[in-house]
Amino acid sequence: MTSSKSSVRGIGVNTWVWVSPLTDANAPALLRSVAGMGFDAVELPLENPGDWTAEVVGPLLAETGLRPHVCGAMAPGRDLVEAGEDRVQATQDYLKACIALASQLGAGAVCGPFYAATGRVWRMSPEQRRTAYHQLRQSLSPVVEFAGEHGVALGIEPLNRYETSLINTVDQALTALDGLLGPALGLMLDTYHLGIEERSSAAAIRSAAGHLVHVQVCGNDRGAPGDDQSDWTAILAALDEVGYAGDLVIESFTAENASIATAASIWRPLAPTQDDLARDGLAFLRGLVGSAAPAGEKR
Repeated sequence: MTSSKSSVRGIGVNTWVWVSPLTDANAPALLRSVAGMGFDAVELPLENPGDWTAEVVGPLLAETGLRPHVCGAMAPGRDLVEAGEDRVQATQDYLKACIALASQLGAGAVCGPFYAATGRVWRMSPEQRRTAYHQLRQSLSPVVEFAGEHGVALGIEPLNRYETSLINTVDQALTALDGLLGPALGLMLDTYHLGIEERSSAAAIRSAAGHLVHVQVCGNDRGAPGDDQSDWTAILAALDEVGYAGDLVIESFTAENASIATAASIWRPLAPTQDDLARDGLAFLRGLVGSAAPAGEKR
């Protein structure tokens, strides 16, 4: 991984800021709006295979110039550990569908908490945790192989303690994935979860050196980054130190969709409007990294 400076770092946004699910029907207006705000990249969640397709989204990316990132959603019933064979197989098939779609679009990674359904928590003894991590490596192995064959990397995301009990920290992720990490498997870090679980977000980023596939950002309240408690200067310095050259992608959520609001515990609006959230976050990040393209300017 080569060294970079944050001054050339691109800024993206996840479509969950506005809608869930993303579909072929709502993608055209939304992606054109994202590009019109001045974003460089867009993160495309595939909640279920078929919600949106490369045939529709691919030309939109070409039209808008947005760089694509793909993320997955570990809905109830998607599990790679402590689950029956049928459930594990279905989850593997879902992840392979995400990978195939990312490959079609030219996206380099598929990211998410790819181990257990979000919100699924259970107590584990040290031995039970070791067993669960062994199961995870076994279940992920064919998916990682598939990703490598398609030129795509998986980025595994640690989540906070309220959303999972399996992988909360970078150190746990490195332990759980030991032996599988490589060109087709790394970590995706989200500043929201880092702010809850890590003693130092910057130190956690440095611990992920050599394995960092993708980075999501938001304020400590899950709203726009900026004017919040996060130490953004230290976070950006750590990303530069480990040579992360990728985009910073704002991930937040709309409170208007019942299922996603419940899953992400979004009980109140986080900005006057969702457009305000995106624009404010973009303006802050542009100032933070010194990007040349000003917020609101269509490329």
